[in-house]
Amino acid sequence: MHSYLDFEKPVAEIEGKIQELRAIAAEDGEAVNVEGEIDRLKTKSSQTLKDLYGKLSPWQKTQVARHPDRPHALDYIAGLIEDFTPLAGDRKFAEDHAMIAGIGRFRGQSVAVLAQEKGHDTETRLKHNFGMVRPEGYRKAVRVMEMAERFGLPLISLVDTSGAYPGRGAEERGQSEAIARSTDVGLGLATPSVSVVIGEGGSGGAIAIATANKVLMLEHAVYSVISPEGAASILWRDSAKAQEAATALKITAQDLKELGVIDGIIDEPVGGAHRAREIVIDAAGSAVESALKELDGLSSDELRKQRREKFIAIGRTLS
Repeated sequence: MHSYLDFEKPVAEIEGKIQELRAIAAEDGEAVNVEGEIDRLKTKSSQTLKDLYGKLSPWQKTQVARHPDRPHALDYIAGLIEDFTPLAGDRKFAEDHAMIAGIGRFRGQSVAVLAQEKGHDTETRLKHNFGMVRPEGYRKAVRVMEMAERFGLPLISLVDTSGAYPGRGAEERGQSEAIARSTDVGLGLATPSVSVVIGEGGSGGAIAIATANKVLMLEHAVYSVISPEGAASILWRDSAKAQEAATALKITAQDLKELGVIDGIIDEPVGGAHRAREIVIDAAGSAVESALKELDGLSSDELRKQRREKFIAIGRTLS
């Protein structure tokens, strides 16, 4: 059974009826033939889901991006990166489990990987701090980026965070400096880099590992300078206006592609990534592979120049 979002209630009701019919058939055996009705309801459910996902609002896309069953960074790493070797610690303070970092092989090519992991249940969410990275996580990212440059490894980053951790300890240890440093190193990287927003791309917490030559987004991911709830609290002093804020912020992949903030959109199955995890992970891998091939052969100076011009052009577009 799926976890249904608020706007998916019509689908939940239909699939609930299907479960009821199956229960009746299991009790009465061959006395009741419900297969025809089940087939009809399945068709209706599929069409209803297609209709709903064909006209999602920015707020509804935000809900899909946050879906608890959506594949997370470790799922992508498990599905795409062979012989992944995680690297821990920033060599200054501590290990941050919200930032996954390491090296491995992606479709035959050695790569460095950075990824923000939210966790999938209470235990892992607490372990990974709900994907909210602390300064030591960004300093670990810098260490891995510099290692990638030293050994000529392409960098793949997977973005999924509501934002950097705003706690007192993080601020005391230089959260803003760590984010700025990670952003700067990413911009100046001498090796090809591809970033994929797989869920939420929240504020500086996301851009710190998303200053890549190619930035891609899943179809129902979101990417913004602030969460809709945060924007609503600031602009209207009312977090209940998050839906309005989501529309105003232009946070969807479709809006951001039009604005030139991202380079490509990775399609999701009808109903979102959580309904066909393996398909989405494979599609993301193919998109990353294609992006890396486009960058293949560029010199270090050309890679830096392409990246610099890309982000300067975003500034001109949005100014």
